[in-house]
Order: sequence, then C-alpha cells, then structure tokens
Amino acid sequence: MLLTKKTSEVHPAHRASTRFVHSLSRGLSNALPTMDRRAFLRRSGLGVGVGLAATQLSLVKKAEAAAPGATAAGGKIEVKRTVCGHCSVGCAVDAVVENGVWVRQEPVFDSPINLGAHCAKGAALREHGHGEYRLRYPMKLVNGKYERISWDTALNEISARLLELRKESGPDSVYWVGSSKHNNEQAYLMRKFVSFWGSNNCDHQARICHSTTVAGVANTWGYGAMTNSYNDMQNSKCALYIGSNAAEAHPVSMLHMLHAKETGCKLIVVDPRFTRTAAKADDYVRIRSGSDIPFLFGVLYHIFKNGWEDKKYINDRVYGMDKVKADVMAKWTPDKVLEACGVDEATTLKVATMMSQNRPSTIVWCMGQTQHTIGNAIVRASCILQLALGNVGKSGGGTNIFRGHDNVQGATDVGPNPDSLPGYYGLAEGSWKHFAKTWGVDFDWIKGRYASAAMMGKPGITVSRWIDGVLEKNDLIDQDANLRGVFFWGHAPNSQTRGLEMKRAMDKLDLLVVVDPYPSATAAMAAMPGKAEDQNPKRAVYLLPAATQFETSGSVTASNRSLQWREKVIEPLWESRSDHMIMHQFAEKLGFAKELSKNYKMQKVKGLDEPVPEDILREINKCVWTIGYTGQSPERLKAHMRNMHLFDVKTLKSKGGKDKETGYDTTGDYFGLPWPCYGSPELKHPGSPNLYDTSKHVMDGGGNFRANFGVEKDGVNLLAEDGSCSLGAEITTGYPEFDHLLLKKLGWWNDLTDAEKTAAEGKNWKTDSSGGIIRVTMKLHGCHVFGNAKARAVVWNFPDAIPQHREPLYGNRADLQAKYPTHDDKKAFWRMPTLYKTIQQKNIADKVHEKFPLVMTSGRLVEYEGGGEETRSNPWLAELQQEMFIEINPKVAAEKGIRNGERAWVSTPTGARLNVQAMVTERVGPDTVFMPFHFSGRWQGADMLAYYPNGAAPVVRGEAINTATTYGYDSVTMMQETKTTVCNVERA
Repeated sequence: MLLTKKTSEVHPAHRASTRFVHSLSRGLSNALPTMDRRAFLRRSGLGVGVGLAATQLSLVKKAEAAAPGATAAGGKIEVKRTVCGHCSVGCAVDAVVENGVWVRQEPVFDSPINLGAHCAKGAALREHGHGEYRLRYPMKLVNGKYERISWDTALNEISARLLELRKESGPDSVYWVGSSKHNNEQAYLMRKFVSFWGSNNCDHQARICHSTTVAGVANTWGYGAMTNSYNDMQNSKCALYIGSNAAEAHPVSMLHMLHAKETGCKLIVVDPRFTRTAAKADDYVRIRSGSDIPFLFGVLYHIFKNGWEDKKYINDRVYGMDKVKADVMAKWTPDKVLEACGVDEATTLKVATMMSQNRPSTIVWCMGQTQHTIGNAIVRASCILQLALGNVGKSGGGTNIFRGHDNVQGATDVGPNPDSLPGYYGLAEGSWKHFAKTWGVDFDWIKGRYASAAMMGKPGITVSRWIDGVLEKNDLIDQDANLRGVFFWGHAPNSQTRGLEMKRAMDKLDLLVVVDPYPSATAAMAAMPGKAEDQNPKRAVYLLPAATQFETSGSVTASNRSLQWREKVIEPLWESRSDHMIMHQFAEKLGFAKELSKNYKMQKVKGLDEPVPEDILREINKCVWTIGYTGQSPERLKAHMRNMHLFDVKTLKSKGGKDKETGYDTTGDYFGLPWPCYGSPELKHPGSPNLYDTSKHVMDGGGNFRANFGVEKDGVNLLAEDGSCSLGAEITTGYPEFDHLLLKKLGWWNDLTDAEKTAAEGKNWKTDSSGGIIRVTMKLHGCHVFGNAKARAVVWNFPDAIPQHREPLYGNRADLQAKYPTHDDKKAFWRMPTLYKTIQQKNIADKVHEKFPLVMTSGRLVEYEGGGEETRSNPWLAELQQEMFIEINPKVAAEKGIRNGERAWVSTPTGARLNVQAMVTERVGPDTVFMPFHFSGRWQGADMLAYYPNGAAPVVRGEAINTATTYGYDSVTMMQETKTTVCNVERA
C-alpha cells in the first residue's frame, strides 16, 4: 500500500465503507425505534452481504470465510462486543462479523465509559484484527535474514535452548518481559508460568509507566490505583492536570471533563509544554520539566498560609501532615518555588485559591509525573495536596491516574511483577503457600523449581534494567549468572531508555524470543548488524506470531478499575496463536503443563488445545482477595457487557434490571464491578466506584483508608479517629485489618459457618480461601476487612519520608543540581547497583549542560500508542502522522538556523544522533524540546527496512527517542527517567 501525503483523494476502502453506510440507511428504513444498538447492528447486516463480499476479498481469503458472492440469506451476521486495545479508558466497541470476517465496527453508545465515542485509534481498530502488516508465521533469524519455520520446530528448538540455559546457568538466566496488552487471564497465567519456570525475573510495561504511581499511592493510603473514575470527574468543581495530556493520550476521557466544564468545573493544566489539553484549560501553567514538587508544594504553601486545609479531615484521617506543613513552610517559600520551577507567587496562589474554593477538586496525572528519578516522591506530593484539601474519598475528588495501555491496570494487579505474586501478595512463604493451594501444587515443588529458597523470596530484575542484567559485571549482580535469554512477550523495546546499550545487550544474548502480532522493532534491532565485539555467534532469535486480543476472549481492567469482558471477534489469522495457548504449549515442552493448566478446561482452536479463559478468571476469583478480584465472575462481567444501558453515566451504578440471558439482577452493581469487589461472586459485592469513601456502606462500595502500616508510629496513633468510619460500620473508630484472632476477640467467629471456620482458622482475610472473614466482617457488621487507618503524609519506608525535590542526573541547571542533589548510589537494588550521585556529579564536572543545553522530554500523540508497532502498521493512522519530529521553540530554531519542516540532528550525552523533522512552535519554551515516543524503524539516520521480517514492517518508520535517552531510575521502583534529560539540536 502506498501512503499518500496530504492527499484529498478518497481511498477505495473509504468509498466501500461509505457505500455500506448508505446501504444501511436504505435497508433499515423500517427498523423498530425501540431497537438497541446491538440488535440494530445485527439486523443491519442482513441487507448488505453481497456488496461487502465484493469489497473485502483479501480479508475473506485469509480468514477462510464464506466465498465471495454469498448472499445475506445464506451468510452469518454476528455482533461481537469487545474493548479498544489502546489506552486505558476502556471504550467498548461492537464488531460486526460476517461469515467470520470483521467487516465494520461501531462505538457502543450504551457504554457508560465512552458514551458512543471513538478517538482516531479506536475508530481504526478493525485494522488491528485484519491488518496486513502482522507477523504471519513463526520465523528464525538465519544469516541475518528471517526465515519461515513451523510451530513445532520453533517450540522444540526454543524449549531445548531454554532447558540448556537452565542447566548451565540456572532459571534466573532467562528474563521474561510480559505485556500490558495481555488480558487479565493471560497476564495472570504468565506470572504463574514464570513461577513454575522458577524465577522472579519477569516484568511488563507498568514498570516504565506507572510503577512509581503504584508504589507512591499504595504507600500513602493502601491501594496503588486511580481512586475515582473518569465518570466521577463530572462531579468535580476543579481539576488539576499535571503531567497529563489527556486530550491526546486518553482522548475519550476528555468527554467527562468537558461535561464537568459545562457545569462550572475549573480546569488547570500544568505542563512544560502547551498541549491540546492545555488548549481547553481555564489556566495553563508552564513549569520546568521535573520540578513538580516545587510547584505542588508551592501551591500547598498558600493553602497552609491561608488556613485553607481541611483541618478536621486531616485530624481524623491523615498521619504526619504537621511534619509536611513544617517542611513546606520552611523550604518552599514563593522565591524558592520561582527559582526551582519557574512559576511566580501570583500563579501558585491562584491555583491554590481555585483548588480550595472549588471543592471537591481532583488531580490527574500520567507519565509526566512518574518517569523521573524522583517519580515516587512527585506522586506522593500530589497525594499530600489532595489529603490537605480533604479531597480523597470524595465524589468529584481523588487522584485520577490515567494508565497507558488497555490492560496495564489489570496486568499490574494480577500479572508478571518481579516483586509480587498476583494481587500484590509479597514473595514471603505465606503468600507462596496461599497460591500453591489455589494452584493445586505442592509448595515444596515450586520451591524446588527455584535456584534456592532465597531466590524464591527475592524480587527479580526490572524490565527497565534487563540491559544491565546482560552487560553488568557478574560479581555486581545479585544472582548466579547474567541474563542469557530474553522473551519479549508483547512489549516494544523502543519504549525503553538507553537504546544504544539495549542493542549491545541483544547482540550478547544466547536466546531472544519475540512473541507478538507486530514484532517489528525488536526483530529489526536483533537483525541489524552491531559491533563485532558484542556478537554472540551462538545466539538464536525467534519470532512467534501471537494473536491479537480480538482473536480471543477475556477480561480487561480500565484505569477506573472496572473490568470488562471481551468477546472473541474473529478466529486467529494465518498461523497466529493466543498467548495463553502458547504458554500452555511451552509448559508442555518444559515439563510443567500438568501443573500449570490442571484447573482449566481445554477448548479446541484450530484443532489445538487452549485453556478456557473463563476458567483462568475463576481461579483468579479464588485467590486474589487482597484487591478484590474475587467478585468479578465471568458470568457477572458478561451480564454487565450485555446490559450497559442499565448503568448511570455519572455514578456507574445500575439503575436496576435483569440480564435476559441469565436472569442475573444487576441492581446495585457498579459498572464493571470496579475492584475491590470483595468476597465470592455469590456475596454480590457491587464493586467500589470511589475508593476510601466513608459516605457509603462497605457493601455499597464504601470504604476508608487501609490499615497496612501498623497501628502506631513513634507513639502516634495510625488508626482513624472516632467517627471516621464508613457508613453503618459497627466499629466507629479505627481498627486493624481482620484475621481469625480479631474475629474471635470481637465475638464474630461464630457468625462463620463450620466450613468457613475450618478454612479461616489461622488465617487473615487475604488468605482465607472461603471468603468467610470478608463475608462476616463486611456484610454482617459493616466493617472493612483491611481495617480503618489514617493515610500517610509521611512515608518512613521510602528514601525521602517527606517528598523532596531532587534534580535529574542529566540537567541544564548545574546550579540547581548542586542545590538539590540526587540520591546516593545504591549497591544492590533490584539485584544490581544503581548510580545516582556518581553520574550527576560527573555531569556537573564535565559541564554536560554546556554541550547539551536543552531539556529533552517526550510524550504521546493522539494517532499512535505505546511503542507504536500496531498503530504505525495501521494505514489509516499512518496517514495522519507520517514523520517523527521534534518541537523546537522559535528562538532556538532561529539561533540554530532551523526552519519549520527541515531536518534536524538531535544529539545526547549517550553518543546517539537522531535525524528528525523540525516543528518550530511556541508549544515548548526556549529551554525545552519535545519528541513523541511512538517511533522506531530508523536508527541514527538509517532506515532499518532491510532488517524486518518480510511483510511485517510498519507503514511509518522513524527514529526512536529512546535510542538517545540517558541513564536514570526512580529510587524506589526503577522507573526509567524519560521526561527530563538533555540534548542539543543542529540543522541537518
């Protein structure tokens, strides 16, 4: 397909689509006015079969559907309800399938989340199911070229190499990069798979997008997730977007904010760049990249100075705010704020006034806050501001944290994290025994799969640092061997920093396996010749074609914690296989398939065994008590998907009504049963729309802050004060989390059945497999099983108990780096050394800021998503954005002699040089440049087309910004630093 730049010509496929719409309108002139959208779509297909068959010949062929010319009467029209595979908003889509071919789509107008809306990516969704640029067959790199092989050959050769590496170097010598594109069932199965392999060396995209959010938020008040919902933002009176460009990154979420603005909500956008979201704001504030804490605490300074904080709320529900106040008032006076972030006193006072006088107010953030060496501290500063205003646990308030991928929330909750088991259960022996019981395997058998009992309890390497797992000196790594094998299972390498070093690491591996519908960036990097000294002559590289999420079924969790069930739209195309089928097949070859899949029925897909996704979800329901993934049975989720029209678009609560197919009554449920949805499905907990909301009963989704940090600190009570409890609770003061002892002490033990007593004896609510402790505590006594405590404004187990501003390792302000230095180096942190002061001080001494005077930051575009492999392979989206570019302020452009549209070289301290198109714009200030992070396929000026598998190169290729990004990691989570580094720009 040829891409036409700036064309006004209508593509043939567009004309076919237009004819289809006109045919629809003619054929449905007698449609019943009471027909719902889904029935409408089913009937709409009956009059258009012949015309479509003639325009979709290539699709019919590869999908093995009915022959062209099949009549509507003989054809089969189905409407499959799925969820968009891009950002985390969770937009529902109805896919019209004719004779096995996905022929068109409609946004679901009944969806309370997307309200019948699509963004550009969602509107082009069908192409990802029937895309022409996917990997079609298993392939192997032979003499620098990819050659087609069979699935049997691939599975046999890869498994043999895995067993060889395991024997020679132990199970930790292989690294498993999972995916936030996996559904919940696949993400969970991946963590189980890697556990049975015998390692914690696994991770996924959340590490490099919101791990600092999860850590910072969870350590403040209990759970590491968005507190409210997109819908609830319609109840906000003021919204502060800081580090979020929702109009491009989460476009449909803006519907809810625009509705809020119609009723008077004030919108403030804080960002180093004037974004499309800023264009909708009442006030835009430009800050220096990475200076979020000075700004947030500058706002908090005025709140404290004027006595605008919610004193009763703080007294009853917050620990340590007095210490924060003292720190803020001493350190963040207006002059210090101006110096550190560039925002004057009048502006911070105005923001403080708007937030204080328009409550409830909410904060929205994304990767603009998280991707820093102090990301955990920036996140907590936002939490502290909301606690000071009393906005958490309030409708219209909260911290609304928009996640990046369609299931990054779910994959974080139940998937392949290196430091936890599904549900954030730690790696302690008790957690392992809890899961061993659910999985039906012996605990000692799992322990025997690990290199040692110590390694079983030790967090693995993070995906942000797998490069160093290969390249670092072995005696500095806290495991037996360096990494020798890596699986990229649905993850784009160009989304990670330090691209030059990643290329070296790829070349040194013994085994590289890519499992993906679109493996292009990894495949091309692996095939491209590297430095001679890095080459491993024994290296084997394989590409395995994974099915898309439209070729299987399963659940996916949106940012607001609502789960939705995707129906299977089409059968896997070409030779692609679902991710969970591939996991099962590898387990067969590696000798633990019986243990992995013993609780699941098998279904036949193209004659091959595939675990039934519903059974995997039921297993999740039996064990992930901690975060309430236990109430969302497949049956309840499917009933919600069929009855979206029953749910209120602001509260998400069902207005009442039964599912016609099963008779299930949705009354009282919140859409998607947002976690925590406690207890067994039979308990019918409705889900929790807004976390920590004491105005509701716990059996109506209410709650309070989690008692997860003890009962006192330094003699100060950590439990909530009297009267600060959820509605209807029998215990009206603070209390610790529930276990068998507390139940007995309160006299509630006999409320359990005899079977529940047996299961609960010696257990707490998180490991009680019967759910009895939850049932008794919540349903019978109205108390929250995780206790009732104060949120922590001071987090004593983090490097900075009170968030402190620290300058990045690479900056253009040496004066501020000296004044606000980074952390000390860490020796053994996530299994390897991590450098901070060593790098920052060397950069100051070398005057790096003089050679690279511009701050380089990155972000999203509305047209593309993530690493961009899927979306840049979509012709309709590729048409919209054909060039990787850099935004440069006119002042800088004039100094460099660069005109708009010309080519420019971007260089960084890593030695990388990127060739990109210049966009001269005042969207960025004179000290900052911006580049999107969705591109790959060009490498320091050269096109990599020759290194792609035949037919699997994306339509649009460009330089990856992360080829040039620098070293730097968050001090708690190993989040990579991508939002604040330095560069220079020259005319090409």
